[in-house]
Amino acid sequence: MKPRVAVIGTVFMDCKGFARQLYNPYGRNLGSIKFVHGGVGRNVAQNMSLLNLNVYFVSSIDDTAMGEEVARRLLQAGVNLDYLRVSKHRGMGLWLALLDQKGDLAGSISQMPDLSLLQELVDERGHEIIERVSHVVLELDLNADISGRVVNLAREHNKPVYGIPGNLEVILRHPELLSQTECFICNDVEAGRLIGHDITNTEAVEVLQELKKLVKRERLKSMVITLGPRGSVYVDSRTGEEGFQPAFETRVIDSSGAGDAFFSGTVMGLIRKLPLREAVVFGSKVASWTIQVEENTCFDIQERLHKQGDGSVVCVI
Repeated sequence: MKPRVAVIGTVFMDCKGFARQLYNPYGRNLGSIKFVHGGVGRNVAQNMSLLNLNVYFVSSIDDTAMGEEVARRLLQAGVNLDYLRVSKHRGMGLWLALLDQKGDLAGSISQMPDLSLLQELVDERGHEIIERVSHVVLELDLNADISGRVVNLAREHNKPVYGIPGNLEVILRHPELLSQTECFICNDVEAGRLIGHDITNTEAVEVLQELKKLVKRERLKSMVITLGPRGSVYVDSRTGEEGFQPAFETRVIDSSGAGDAFFSGTVMGLIRKLPLREAVVFGSKVASWTIQVEENTCFDIQERLHKQGDGSVVCVI
């Protein structure tokens, strides 16, 4: 039987501007503008369903044509929407993103959804949700009440939690949440805030040493730091695994969504009991496929998986 995963997080509608030539933050930039379905929770739910897991998405959407389209696309990907709440107002967030001529994020502004909708859902049906699944994926920065409630329920029902950050504000105020996750995955900017200093221009071998210190200090089970085009570093305190995983060379169309894709592929590997060193290979491949498209998720993951003829870890599903 396929693992059953509750993905608890947000839905955003992203408005993306793609610069046609060298991006000038102080001038006019010709290019294209596109509305794309987004949100950390939504991205991960769709990715993991396309990676052949049974996914229950716990979130909220707007009672609008855009909200209906988000739900339709998720259903098309095979996501279960039994726990998706529909609201007249601010069920979804908004994200305005500017991407430069290379496809890298040049600037953004986000508007959060009304999290009281999700909090009510977790309070009312939290036990039912956690009992129904085998694993939990949690966007840790929703708010302290939601994160604390989910983590406590998961511990009560002995279900592993995999954590991904949103804006990092909740985690910085409640770092104890990290020690209650099976694996926590974040980027180098976010990791630098947890470590206490900037590591964005630090060599991977030095980042790995900082990660080992952080894992020991916060008593984490395992953690991965993504380094963008430089790859990722990982540590598993239980098995002693640690190391560096290079990124796959890829033509970048849109780098947004890469972190969620990496998380989805890595956690899928862990759920299927791969060691962390192999799971991050899978995460790297899913991220490389995702940044080749203008969407926040790669809808033909299954097709790309079947095209893999190298006998690599991607064949496990």
